[in-house]
Amino acid sequence: MASLGSRLQHSITPFALRSYLAEFISTFIFVFAAVGSTMASRRMMVDAAPADSSSLVANAVATAFALSVAVYISANISGGHVNPAVTFGMAIGGHISVPMTIFYWIVQMLGSVMACLLLKTITISKHVPVHGIAEEMTGFGAAILEGVMTFALVYTVYAASDPKKGPTGAIGPLAIGLIAGANVLASGPFTGGSMNPACSFGAAVVGGRFKNHAVYWVGPLIGGAVAGIIYDNVVFPAELRGVPEGLGGV
Repeated sequence: MASLGSRLQHSITPFALRSYLAEFISTFIFVFAAVGSTMASRRMMVDAAPADSSSLVANAVATAFALSVAVYISANISGGHVNPAVTFGMAIGGHISVPMTIFYWIVQMLGSVMACLLLKTITISKHVPVHGIAEEMTGFGAAILEGVMTFALVYTVYAASDPKKGPTGAIGPLAIGLIAGANVLASGPFTGGSMNPACSFGAAVVGGRFKNHAVYWVGPLIGGAVAGIIYDNVVFPAELRGVPEGLGGV
C-alpha cells in the first residue's frame, strides 16, 4: 500500500502535472497537423475513397514533420511520447509508473479529441476522417500491420532515448518522425497508418465511427510492448547503460 501511495503521490507532483500539460499540447499539435493534412487532401480517407499517391505522400510528410516537432517540444518535459503505445512501451520497460501511464493516456486522448473537434468546427462542411481498414484486409491482419509499424516506431523511440548518444541524440525526434512517415507510406491505403491509439480515438469520437476501432489499440499496444521488452532486455539491457533510468522519453 505504501508503494502504491508513493506512486500515486509521484503522479500528481508539479513536475508530473507539467508533463501532462506537455503531452496534451504536443499530442494536440501532432493530431491537428496529421488529421488536418488528411482532410486537406480529401482523398486520403481509408473509409471513403482510395488514396492517390500525392495524397499519401502529403499525409506522410505532414505526419513526419508534425511528430518530429511534437516530440522535440516536449522531450525534456514529458519524454515526448505523444502516443499511448509509446507510453505503454515505456511503462513495460519500467521507465514510467502505472499511475502516470494512465494520466498520460488521458491527456493524450483529450488532446486528440480537442484537435479533431477544432478541425471539425472550423471546416464546417468537412467531416473528420476516421481510420479504417481496406476491404481486402481482415481485422487480424490490420492489427498485425499496425503492431509491426508501432514496433518500429517505439523501437526507434527507445534507440533515440539512448543517453550514450550524446550530442547526436538531438536528431532523435527527426528519426522518430521519419519512421512514422515511412510507415504511413507503407500502410496508408490499408489501415491509414495510425500507429497511435489516441489519434484514432480522437478521430473516431468526433467522426462518430468506431468500426474496427480495436485494431488501432490492440496492434499498437502489443507492438509497443514488444519493442520495449526487446530493446530493454535483449538489445540494450539496463546493466549496459551505466546510468540511472528515469522517466523515459527522447
